[in-house]
Amino acid sequence: MLLDQARQCAFAGANDGRGVMAEQADVLVVGLGPAGASAARAAAAAGCKVIAIDRKQRAGHPVQCAEFVPSMLSPTIDAVTATRCQPIRAMQTFVENEEPDWQGHFPGVMVDRAAFDAHLVESAREAGAECRFDAGLAMMTTDGTACVHDGSLIRADVIVGADGPRSRVGKAIGQVNRELVAARQVTVPLSVPHQATDIFLSADYPGGYGWLFPRGEVANLGIGVNLAARDCLKAALEALRQSLVREGRIGDSIGATTGGSIPVGGMLEPIGHLEQRVVLLAGDAAGLTNPVTGAGISAAVMSGTLAGEAAAGLRSGDAEARTDYAEELNDLFGAAIDRAQRRRREVLGSYRCGGTPGEQELRGGWIAYPDYWAA
Repeated sequence: MLLDQARQCAFAGANDGRGVMAEQADVLVVGLGPAGASAARAAAAAGCKVIAIDRKQRAGHPVQCAEFVPSMLSPTIDAVTATRCQPIRAMQTFVENEEPDWQGHFPGVMVDRAAFDAHLVESAREAGAECRFDAGLAMMTTDGTACVHDGSLIRADVIVGADGPRSRVGKAIGQVNRELVAARQVTVPLSVPHQATDIFLSADYPGGYGWLFPRGEVANLGIGVNLAARDCLKAALEALRQSLVREGRIGDSIGATTGGSIPVGGMLEPIGHLEQRVVLLAGDAAGLTNPVTGAGISAAVMSGTLAGEAAAGLRSGDAEARTDYAEELNDLFGAAIDRAQRRRREVLGSYRCGGTPGEQELRGGWIAYPDYWAA
């Protein structure tokens, strides 16, 4: 029966009549972004045999991130120090076409996300994890066997799903991110040095916002919107870019272009089973991205580390490790994500019956303003 299931997704090796021998591991990590690499490192450091797979050909490529890391994470992660591009001191928020509101204490770091991911993967390898790229998950069978695109099979006692907002591991246990934001970002030259994150709030960006995040001589310029508005995303970003060119803030050239999906529907149930195998979700796969800001790097690293530790605990006989993991995630992220969900839905409510949010509603839905933090 297992071979019959595997043949649905194994593109080599399973059709030659000899069958496929599944590799065995204590922990399988699917995805090698910040969450997956952190989980692999933590589990391997605790003595587990860890196999981690990722569909990308190399760590961090292509970059699908605005690359800002808040100061709360910076001192605790070596990868931040090793890959920092520049410090961030403040935030300025533009509401429609008004002058910006300045928040003078908003510290953080801009990182080179590709180098950041690579550093975390190298740390996982140094801890003993086997990290494989160009090894995407084709299917997870009902008994928890991973079918890889190259036709190989992997079985592990614990599976960590860290494979992003459209997680196949999450889907296998019925946990799916159903609310997503579509994001598009370009790299642009900065005309003058800048040490603030710029936020652009507009009724023209339903369910999201625009940003200009500096990285030395260049900056990441992007917009995120609800999936229903994604057809307007390219034009909206170009209009924002042209306005900043006219203001003399950025040059007229465009470097790299990237994009992706951001989960904004809140936390999923992060634990499940595939027959006897325990499944833990981390990072975007667990819906841990902030529904308002889209920030997810900190949550990915923290949840991945906790997932790896929980996986090791389960392997050592700690039956409570999985429920402890779920409780820790809720303690760390639950209140902030719940608040962000409420504020996001309040702003989206302004679009009903053809309406749009005004400046007051936009401010109430953003973290820089007191109304966001009101009860």
